[in-house]
Parts: sequence; C-alpha cells; structure tokens
Amino acid sequence: MTLPSTYADRNCSLARTLEVVGERWTLLIVRDAFFGVRRFGDFAAQLGIPRAVLTDRLKSLVREGVFTRDDTTGGAVEYRLTAKGVELWPVLRALMTWGDAFYSPAGPKRVFRHERDGGPIDRDGRCATCGTAVPVPETVLETGPGFEPEDRGDDPVSAAIDGPRRLLDPVTLPR
Repeated sequence: MTLPSTYADRNCSLARTLEVVGERWTLLIVRDAFFGVRRFGDFAAQLGIPRAVLTDRLKSLVREGVFTRDDTTGGAVEYRLTAKGVELWPVLRALMTWGDAFYSPAGPKRVFRHERDGGPIDRDGRCATCGTAVPVPETVLETGPGFEPEDRGDDPVSAAIDGPRRLLDPVTLPR
C-alpha cells in the first residue's frame, strides 16, 4: 500500500503536526531559531542545508505561523519564532533529551540552566534549584559533557551558539 504524500486530511493531531514540522531539516531550523539564529545566511552556514531547501522550509514555517519574516532596516530579513513557534520548545527539549540518552554516551550535548539562579533545568523544564517551570526566555544554553565541536572552519554562527547564551537572544555578527 502506498503511503499518502501528505497527512493534511487525517483526523489526527500528530499527523497534522508532522505536516508542519516533519520534513527533513525543519526541526533543526526551529532549534537554531531557539539558539538565536535569525538570518537566512546564518541558518545556511550553521546547518549546511541546501539554500533551495532552506527557502522552502522557511516559507512553510512562515505560512504556518511558526515564524515571522521581518524586514529590518538596511534590507536584511530576519526570521523569528512566534508564540506558536515558542510552544515547540518542550518538544525539542524532549527530543534532545531522548537523543542524549540513547546517542551521546559521554553525556548531554547541551545543558540548560535557569538564568535567575543558575539551577539546572530538568527534562520537564523545571529548575532543580527553585522548582519553577522555566520560561524559554529565562533558559540559558550551555555546552554539556558530550558536546563535540564540529570543525566548520571559521563559522562565526557556530562560535556564537557554542558559548553560553539565553535562548531566543539573537546571534549578532558583524556584517
């Protein structure tokens, strides 16, 4: 039996979600947006994604209301997560936790801390120090014991997101 090419007519929330985020590269684009990547060229450099594929995925994410496309002064275009996009954070965090558990024997690739008190954030998004559910903008991303920097030459985007940083803070590079 041939599988359908889309799930748009399915009466299943997971199938409908896969229509939005299930294409190859899409969750990595969303992940990098949480890490602060906003510009087309920066997504392309960080991910090594074909530009035509990136164009297609960004258009789709904007059409679905996961990203906004903003023209900045100076003619640059930035893609930002909407409130709908930010709601994907628990899903990404869960997938990263699962990947660390099964594919990162040296430990987590990335760890998350509560900006307010420095406490580690558990798999459910709670700070181990104060016990609160940590909002995305108060989450600090750091490299973990299983992190292995990739040799990407002189890629300033990778350098920016490999250091400690708050989620959603934009990667700023000299232009």
